[in-house]
Order: sequence, then structure tokens, then C-alpha cells
Amino acid sequence: MLTIWHNPRCSKSRETLALLEARGLSPVIVDYQKTPPSAAELERVLGLLGIEPRALMRKGEAEYTGVPADASRDALIAAMIATPKLIERPVVIHGEKAAIGRPPEAVLAIL
Repeated sequence: MLTIWHNPRCSKSRETLALLEARGLSPVIVDYQKTPPSAAELERVLGLLGIEPRALMRKGEAEYTGVPADASRDALIAAMIATPKLIERPVVIHGEKAAIGRPPEAVLAIL
């Protein structure tokens, strides 16, 4: 299955979705701000991406300033669930692979 964690207000997210659709792909679109991933989903995607939670966080968001520098892994994941706009976007998941669409073409490697 092909899934995109999408924010329709984000240009990179829209560009990534358009890139997938231009290749004839119809991903499951999850507006992760309305339907945040669970802790288990975040853990799975972090594993697929091969990154730590802080690397998936949008550090430019005002809400990020409230995330302590010494926050535990569980606290970082809880922060992303409580405030989904902290999650970097878009994330494309294809089977047992995942990529962050920054730039959008980065997701082509997992297709």
C-alpha cells in the first residue's frame, strides 16, 4: 500500500502528491493533522526512515520551542501526537519503505 501523510496547505506536500499522481499512483491520503498517527505508527515510520523522533520534527514551528532539549523518545513522540503540525511533511510510506518528500523527488527512491 502507498500512503502519504499529507497537509493540503503545504506546497511540498501538494507537490509530492502531484508527483505521485502524475506517475499514475493513487496513494491513501492521510491528513495527519486531522488524524494524527498513533505512537506505534510513528515508531514504525521512524524505523522505516531510519531516524530518531527529533529528526521528524519541524523545528521552525512555534510549538517546537516548548519541546525540552532533553525530552525522551516517548515524550517527543507524544508531542508529535498532541501537536501533529510538529511532524515533518509529507511522509510517504510504501510497504516497508518510507521517505520524507523534501524535496518531493526524494520519495521516488521508495517506489
